Amino acid sequence: MSAKKMGATWSLKGYFPRFNGPDMLIFVNKLSADITYVLERAAGLGVLSEETADEWETLVLIGEDCAARLRHLASFVICLEAVHNDAGEYQARIKNIGRLCLFSEFEVDLRRAFTGESEKFFREFLRREALAPIAYYLRRIRVQAGFSMSPAEEKLADELDACRSNNWAALYKKIADKLMFEMAWPDGRKEKMSLGRGYFFMADADRKVKEAAYEGVSRAWASIEDICAAALNAIAGTRLTLNKRRGVADFLDVPLFGAGISRQTINAMSIAVHDNLGTAREILLANARSMGRKGLCHYERSSHVKMTGDVPFTWAEATDKVSVSFDSAYPALGRYFRQFLKNRWLESAGRGKHTGAFCTSSTVSKEERVFFSFRGRLRDLNTIAHEIGHAWHDHLRHEIRFRAYEAPVTLNETAAIFAERILADQFIADKNISDEKKLILLCDDLGWAANFILDVTTRFEFEKAFYEERMTGEVSVERLKALMTGAQRRIYGDALEPGGEDPLLWASTCNYYGTIVPFFNFPYTFGFLFASALFSRFKVEGEVFLPKYETFLRLAGTDTVENLAREHFGFDLGDPSFWSAPFKDLEASVALYKKLLESVAGTGVNP
Repeated sequence: MSAKKMGATWSLKGYFPRFNGPDMLIFVNKLSADITYVLERAAGLGVLSEETADEWETLVLIGEDCAARLRHLASFVICLEAVHNDAGEYQARIKNIGRLCLFSEFEVDLRRAFTGESEKFFREFLRREALAPIAYYLRRIRVQAGFSMSPAEEKLADELDACRSNNWAALYKKIADKLMFEMAWPDGRKEKMSLGRGYFFMADADRKVKEAAYEGVSRAWASIEDICAAALNAIAGTRLTLNKRRGVADFLDVPLFGAGISRQTINAMSIAVHDNLGTAREILLANARSMGRKGLCHYERSSHVKMTGDVPFTWAEATDKVSVSFDSAYPALGRYFRQFLKNRWLESAGRGKHTGAFCTSSTVSKEERVFFSFRGRLRDLNTIAHEIGHAWHDHLRHEIRFRAYEAPVTLNETAAIFAERILADQFIADKNISDEKKLILLCDDLGWAANFILDVTTRFEFEKAFYEERMTGEVSVERLKALMTGAQRRIYGDALEPGGEDPLLWASTCNYYGTIVPFFNFPYTFGFLFASALFSRFKVEGEVFLPKYETFLRLAGTDTVENLAREHFGFDLGDPSFWSAPFKDLEASVALYKKLLESVAGTGVNP
């Protein structure tokens, strides 16, 4: 394919004209100086009181501005890393600048300061004109103060992890990136390849190729399973030790606090998910029956229907279809998408860059960027819609203060999945689009639904079981395998054929090795079901729903998720019936999928 057909290349000049150019160096030096000032003043300032309130207010405001500029810098570096193979150069040079990486120490001093006065005085402090818009953020700091070690111990913990010097995730990534394996092709050929290529062939239409790739990838992970187990035990052990020193009673308390939800909400969602696992399983069972089988192996969970209608799209065709879908249902999103393309904020051309897709943004320059590699496939339209949904969410928050800008992880996927729902809904309703193409898109769409319900829940259940056992000592490789296969068998049920488990999924799941956000799994299930509930409401109310939706997105970082959902939509997230409702729409989509499989692909999918 020509470069024109393969997509667009972005411009990053809205950040800085060039990396380490004069403009960037001035920016970084000023930021470093401001951070040094904030850290030194905060460390020497007494707790919040009548005498110190004015200076604490000033430091909070300067600190907020520093945090916004840090995000701008980080977003620029992320974009550079994505399109250059020598990515380490950018991170390494940023890490060595002044005290940028130690800025988190400021929140340690804020927590110390906010324990010094009565709740009444603290509420009065939050009513100050400049602080009221970020009151939720400051209240959360005060809550965290009740579960903190001494300031000296907290700063030591931060310093040990500063600039990722003690980051197991970085070590894990370095080792995983160098892993190679020998691919034994079905025709007898043998070829040495990277894990990335192996995962690519695990999505091949030929089951024998999938199986060969999976076996090779599994051998690669097995060769470092002891290393992975040691890292996993060390990360969890450190986290549990710090929890104990901080007075955190349950290992789920920290991720739930970060997600902005309560134990009641996660329990309600879990009840609904387990009650409706059969609906998600039916997606995989339909795929299995279309192949003449009773179930699938875990590595086949993302299998796609191979159809002649999956012909390559040009970039212009793909963006036009997404644009038309947005225009039909959500005109403001359509206008934003076209302007996004005109601004050259999207990178999709294949030019030897990293794999994957992401959206990033800057609250300084007030602009977004989307990255992915366009291959001309129908499922790429989903990727475009998903990432533009993220960008739209960021765009809506440009006038929100930075400390009220960050949405909790549970709402990070809301706008992205909502945008996907628009595309799928418009696509399926379009009489000019063939049933074959609808089947292909629906296969991809439902594949993601199955992943959000089955795969993510499996990873969550495994991680809970692992942490429970880690509290009494290190967990062996064999026990980790047993915990993982047990979780897969319980969640996937009969959709997983006997012996089809992936016992090393705990080793290949990179999120488990992140040292910043624990349990980075359940927010995806939450986001999928919550966005589905919002889209159902949109289908009923029409365009009058959109202003409420946009206000909700804009204010996503200003209160708990439960309070926001109740205030803007009347949702009760602590009620399992709320979480069960989206499965009704999923059932309808599964029924249509099975019908199209039978009529278009000519396969019987009923038991």
